[in-house]
Amino acid sequence: MKTFAATVRDTAGATRVLRRSAVSRESLAGDLRREKFLVLEIKEVQESRSSLPPLWHPSWLKIVTSFDIETALRALSSMLKSGVALLQGLSTLAEQSSSPRERAMWMRISDRVLAGGSFAEALSAEPRKFSAVVVRLSEVGERSGELALTLSRAADQLEARRNLRTAVINALMYPFVVLLSAIGVSTYLVLAVIPKIAAFLEDGGGSLPGITRSLVDISEWVSANGLYIPVWAGAAAAVYFAVRMHKSGRDIEDAAVLHIPVTGRILRLSGTALFARSMQIMTESGVTLLEALATGAGILSNARFKRRVLSAHDDVLSGASLASALEKAPEFTPMLRHMAAVGEASGALHETFGETARLHEMLLSVAVKRLGMLIEPVVIVVTGLIVGFVYIAFFTAIFAMAGVS
Repeated sequence: MKTFAATVRDTAGATRVLRRSAVSRESLAGDLRREKFLVLEIKEVQESRSSLPPLWHPSWLKIVTSFDIETALRALSSMLKSGVALLQGLSTLAEQSSSPRERAMWMRISDRVLAGGSFAEALSAEPRKFSAVVVRLSEVGERSGELALTLSRAADQLEARRNLRTAVINALMYPFVVLLSAIGVSTYLVLAVIPKIAAFLEDGGGSLPGITRSLVDISEWVSANGLYIPVWAGAAAAVYFAVRMHKSGRDIEDAAVLHIPVTGRILRLSGTALFARSMQIMTESGVTLLEALATGAGILSNARFKRRVLSAHDDVLSGASLASALEKAPEFTPMLRHMAAVGEASGALHETFGETARLHEMLLSVAVKRLGMLIEPVVIVVTGLIVGFVYIAFFTAIFAMAGVS
């Protein structure tokens, strides 16, 4: 018996893909015709699970990233535009996957489609890999026959989200590395070098300079309590995550971070840009406003933003305009609701959402650069003070050893 994927049309006119086992294509075609199906195409399914390495293989450690999903969606969109069938496209994605995890994921999705499920349903069964926006766009694309277009827009949404996250991380990376290096050098001098010099001076009957004595005291304290520091840090982390697990604690934190100077504004711009871009892509693809609001709330990580969007969804469902509903969402920038009012009046909501997203992405880029410019000199000054203090103590001890006053 061989396994086949049969594309058929039922009596209601709907096109379906069926996975059946049969001796040959001809016998399967006869069986399907007797079931009142119009046979459009029959392809043999080549089982490729043997291409997966054993579970103990280290290649399974490579995770599937958001960039992998974004790249795969663009590739699938290109294949569909070129006339490649969906199942063939999924098979190609599995074959060209760089990791066993990704290959297995596309195999599972292909199996669900072969079993008669829709592509959107197959994606929704992988919630950790595909966001609600991607699933919703896939569903709309299947309904409208524009799956290639909506997959391309889904990839655009993932790219926009990745760019926002990368911009913030890149701005903070350099100051963080500089500060970490300074702490590492200072820790080595305090724990390894200064104590040896102190012991040598004390053995020779010399006294330590005051600044060196203070560093030695710090070194002795760290040596005596070093085992407790990870315990304290672990306890603090456990308390933090315990608070985050409760809705009230998460709400308090998400509200508090929005009021932090500089970074609070960056979070507002980021949340507004991400929401506007997602709404633009969904409404442009044919998703209704109510569906877009319900789906858009799911991609926002901040609980305050999420609650405001869900509240706006309920208000719109009750008959209110989107602009008036967003007036109750001060976490978003005022421009969002003003542009929403313009879009509702002109009937081009997706265009105004797109303009709003572009402006806020530009403002976010500027704000992140300014944050980096603000943090960099502060980090340099703090690093200079730390390293300078340690080096002064170090050389003071050296001079004391040499008998230089």
